[in-house]
Amino acid sequence: MKESRLFKIVYYLLGKGQATAPELAGKFEVSIRTIYRDIDALSGAGIPVYTEPGRNGGIYLMDNFVLDKTILSKEEKQEILTALQSINFAQNINSSQTLQKLSAIFHLNSENWLEVDFSRWGNTGTDNKKFESLKSAVINQRYVKILYANSCGIINERIIQPLKLSYKSKSWYLKAYCTKKQDYRIFKLARIIDFEVLADVFCKSKFPELNEASEQACNTVVLRFPEYMSYRVYDEFDKTVVTQKENGYLTVSAEMPENEWLIGYLLSFGTQVDIIEPAYLKEIVAEEAKKIYKKYKP
Repeated sequence: MKESRLFKIVYYLLGKGQATAPELAGKFEVSIRTIYRDIDALSGAGIPVYTEPGRNGGIYLMDNFVLDKTILSKEEKQEILTALQSINFAQNINSSQTLQKLSAIFHLNSENWLEVDFSRWGNTGTDNKKFESLKSAVINQRYVKILYANSCGIINERIIQPLKLSYKSKSWYLKAYCTKKQDYRIFKLARIIDFEVLADVFCKSKFPELNEASEQACNTVVLRFPEYMSYRVYDEFDKTVVTQKENGYLTVSAEMPENEWLIGYLLSFGTQVDIIEPAYLKEIVAEEAKKIYKKYKP
């Protein structure tokens, strides 16, 4: 309890700048004598706290006091530096300077053991620049004009209010309000072909949480793969939905949306997947494969 109270006293002084002993005693429900003992303990621990007597006196923290090792452990400070490293992907000058300053304050070397690169293979850095520009638009509440390719293969222009960047299933998405559709939409960053951050500013709203009724209809799909496809199976499915049989085959049972994407996804495995359930998917995939063969046969 005492250690918790000591931390609370420091945070209270950081917020107010100064306080009197009776004020602290009343807030933390202890005696004034106990508060003075706490101040002595903080001072002995290296916190630059001091008292000034007199009518306008009180208990103060030294000017420019920052949280040092007495408040944050070495592990906690390293976690802060690591978090900054993880977002320092696009040669962001501000975050680089912040990283250097905090490293100096914490008296820690920022070991560069983590690297985050949001660009796709073969990309020359435009993905990173896109992410950085859209992040700035979200923070500054600026309208963005995008050229977007939707899941139906239609490319059109949209004016959006970018609200939040979201990472899910190995892809980045932009949650936004679309002025064309007059509704909230989720845009996959990889499908934003071109964009322009506009000068107009919008009033930020909260992106609504999707409820079960608004989500796409899903069904349990059971698939079987040969053992040598394990590299892709474990790359794309959580291990909790994968079962390895004695013959080496891998069986996947997962909830998946029943739409055009699913058919294309199953076709991407070629002959290296067996559709177990639902049975009707076999016919749909077979018909689509026939169309592909008919289109490309000599």
